[in-house]
Amino acid sequence: MLRLWRGELPLGEAFWSWAVLGGLLVNITTSIGFLWLIMAGQMIPAYVVGYGMSLPYNLVVVVGTLRSAARPDADPRWARTARIAVVLLMTVLSLT
Repeated sequence: MLRLWRGELPLGEAFWSWAVLGGLLVNITTSIGFLWLIMAGQMIPAYVVGYGMSLPYNLVVVVGTLRSAARPDADPRWARTARIAVVLLMTVLSLT
């Protein structure tokens, strides 16, 4: 996670492994927990699980992917696409 934050990972790994796969797993899991807690009438724990756990992950992934896209070995076309996609993907996942 620290290597991701620092942008030390290759762009493909940062984007596909951490943003796409990890982002879906983290955000689906926290959304299920959020809904389960809401149905149980536990509002505060629901928001802690739903947002308090996913937002920090999403922030690290966005920053890490943007930094990986700025690496000199990143293909400029893929870097531009990854920058746009990761910001859009994490924004949508964070708001749902």
